[in-house]
Amino acid sequence: MSGGSLIALSGLLLLLVGLTIFERGRGSVRELGLIAVLIAAATAGRVVFAAIPSAQPVTALAIITGVALGPRSGAAVGAGAALLSNTFLGQGPWTPWQMLLWGLAGASGGWLSPVLRRSRVALLLLGAAWGLVFGAGMDVWQLATFGPALSLPAFVAVHARAVPFDIVHAATNVILLGLAGPALIVLLRRSGQRVRGRWLDADEAPE
Repeated sequence: MSGGSLIALSGLLLLLVGLTIFERGRGSVRELGLIAVLIAAATAGRVVFAAIPSAQPVTALAIITGVALGPRSGAAVGAGAALLSNTFLGQGPWTPWQMLLWGLAGASGGWLSPVLRRSRVALLLLGAAWGLVFGAGMDVWQLATFGPALSLPAFVAVHARAVPFDIVHAATNVILLGLAGPALIVLLRRSGQRVRGRWLDADEAPE
């Protein structure tokens, strides 16, 4: 098996593991309903922004969900929005990798939540980083799936053409997280506590 095939299969395996973890996790009907609403909102945002190349609001909303509701919810919103939005924008072999990368973006928001809820700068930096990582990840998928070869020179050649689009993605994340991130995190945390049966204390709000 070639290195490219191994990477492509590894990505699919990680996605399958993530979906299995979500399926087996505990969650009330109301909590799942909240996640479904967020998936729909992220999907609508992606469809609306489709006219702007590489402006991907799914990334920002997945991160916000992860920070507010935890890595499992953030991953679900990222992966679910990729799958649902591609129903409108076009399904293809790229869909599982988009699900994986956006799922990881949402999960990272949850894993880094203690820092991100207290630092707007850290939140913006994570959004910018995922704008760049997402594009690089999709370029790796492209080379692993379609070739011509998965090598550093091939990656540099392909990725160099995509850098301007990745910068747009990163800038969009920074703008959306800067304008709406902290407020949405507070709102979603309080909504999450209601559906999970505990109110958010005043001193738990992000600075």
